Amino acid sequence: MATENNSSRVGSGSGSYTVNGDAAPDRKIALITGITGQDGSYLTEFLLNKGYEVHGLIRRSSNFNTQRINHIYIDPHNAHKARMKSPYAASKCAAHWYTVNYREAYGLFACNGILFNHESPRRGENFVTRKITRAVGRIKIGLQNKLFLGNLQASRDWGFAGDYVEAMWMMLQQEKPDDYVVATEESHTVEEFLQVAFGYVGLNWKDHVVIDKRYFRPAEVDNLKGDSSKARKVLGWKPKVGFEQLVKMMVDEDIELAKREKVLVDAGYMDAQQQP
Repeated sequence: MATENNSSRVGSGSGSYTVNGDAAPDRKIALITGITGQDGSYLTEFLLNKGYEVHGLIRRSSNFNTQRINHIYIDPHNAHKARMKSPYAASKCAAHWYTVNYREAYGLFACNGILFNHESPRRGENFVTRKITRAVGRIKIGLQNKLFLGNLQASRDWGFAGDYVEAMWMMLQQEKPDDYVVATEESHTVEEFLQVAFGYVGLNWKDHVVIDKRYFRPAEVDNLKGDSSKARKVLGWKPKVGFEQLVKMMVDEDIELAKREKVLVDAGYMDAQQQP
C-alpha cells in the first residue's frame, strides 16, 4: 500500500492507493507498507527518483506461503465480477471493496490497482517464476540437478514489477480516483517460462524438470490474462519489459546468486543442497 501526501491520496497494488497533506507544498511524502517486499522496494526507488521523501513499514517475516492466485477467472477487465479461488484472493477482494466504500462514502482519494502477476529478481523464492530461475542458476553452476514442479500448462499474464509500480504512481496523479487493471495482455504457460529460462543458458528443461503431483493446486485457474486498456488509455501506461526480457533478467540475477553460493559450498560453509 502506498500513501502520498499533498492532497490526500491512497493506493495499493492488487489493493488500494491515498495521501495526507501536512508537508511543504513543493515536497511530496510517501508512506509505503511492505517497503522491503518486491513491489515496495521498486516503488521506493521510483518515488525517490521523483524527489519524494519516502517512509516505510515492514512486518515480521513469516514462512507462510501466500502464493498469488488472482481472483479473476476469465479474461478480466475493470467491469468483470471477481471470483475468488483462495482465502488470499478473498482478502484482496475485501480490500478492494473497503477502498471503494471509503472513496464513495467519505470522498477519500483512493484507487485500486488490480495488478496481474508481476515478477522480478526480487520475487520470493516460493513463487513459481523465481523457483524456476533460482533452479536454473543453481543447475547451471552445478549446485542442483532437478526441479520439481506441478502443472506446466497453467497460463499467466506475467509482467515486470518495476513497470507496475509506475502504474501505481500514475493512478495517484489523476484528477479523480478510479480503479485500474494493470497487465501485459499476454499470457504464457509455465512450460513457456521453462523453455525461455533453461534455453537462455543452453540447457534443455526436460532434462531437469520433474512433475510432482504435490505441487498441483486443488482449485487451479487454467488461464489468466488481463485487459489493461483502461490504464493504457487513461493513464498512458504500458509495460516496457517484455516476457522474454523479464525471464532473462531473472535468470541473470540468479546465476550471480548461485555463483556466490558456490563459493560458500566450495569453502565448506554450507552444503550444496542447503540454500542460504
